[in-house]
Amino acid sequence: MRANRAKRGPKIILIVLIIILIGIIGSVLLINRYFPVRYEEIIHEWAEVYDLEPALVFAVINTESGFRANVVSRVGASGLMQIMEDTAYWIAPMAGLDDFNYDQILDPEINVRLGTFYLNMLIRRFDDIDVALSAYNAGSTNVNNWLENPDYSSDGETLDHIPFLETRNFVERVNNRMRIYRIILGFNDIF
Repeated sequence: MRANRAKRGPKIILIVLIIILIGIIGSVLLINRYFPVRYEEIIHEWAEVYDLEPALVFAVINTESGFRANVVSRVGASGLMQIMEDTAYWIAPMAGLDDFNYDQILDPEINVRLGTFYLNMLIRRFDDIDVALSAYNAGSTNVNNWLENPDYSSDGETLDHIPFLETRNFVERVNNRMRIYRIILGFNDIF
């Protein structure tokens, strides 16, 4: 009887280890699918230039385009960071792209450069990441109107309530994904 138990012990340990290994591999595959780390060099470069946390940039890209560089939204926003044509032409000279043409917007390098510049500009302007993300999604004019309205802002600087459901969801998704990207990027830094 004891001999049978002794023989089963290593088998059980092996089965448990295999189950754990399958769980780890499955988790890694799911994380890579839903929270990819693509264009890492470009994102880190421009996040550093514009003093942004890389996890924020990864989260915005994940939320906006799902890391599809050639995607164009139904309203015409394009590329990884989903930049509208008027916005791109407005910020391109400020971001050092004097000869910019909107045909370049699907180039990941150009798109991330403009998107990070714009995000930095909004954060500096509003001094609040959630307000800046709201402006990134709904436009600065809408956000300025919300900040002036006591139904949406009690202090004129932060938003107590975001009236557009799409924008409210965008800010929430970016914040949730940013937390996850902090873990992923921190883990990547270890290895």
